[in-house]
Amino acid sequence: MINFKRADHIQVCVPLERLEEAMIFYTDVVGLQRIERPAFKSKGYWFQIADIQLHLSTEDALPRTSRHTAFEVTDIAEARRHLESYGVEFWEEPIIPGRTRFSFIDPFGNRMELLQFTV
Repeated sequence: MINFKRADHIQVCVPLERLEEAMIFYTDVVGLQRIERPAFKSKGYWFQIADIQLHLSTEDALPRTSRHTAFEVTDIAEARRHLESYGVEFWEEPIIPGRTRFSFIDPFGNRMELLQFTV
């Protein structure tokens, strides 16, 4: 049996030629704090999200899928207004009792879900 403690990090990928644009999106639009990344041979950036990290790396662009990561937020309405102000694309989610949620698509095709528990 594996006794999990918590999620440590999530990785999303963008095409190499859009890496700097992605770093700006995740810092300026999403509002994440950049943190130090080890000097790997590959290119990328790391960010802090609450008690986990988001690792931004590179790979060839892939077709859009339903794969995603979900983050709980304290104010889902404010998060949506914030992203709308930047013209971010949304993906509406089916209703799940006890939570309000939506997904957004970053400019690189990555889907991220935000949710707030309502119970």
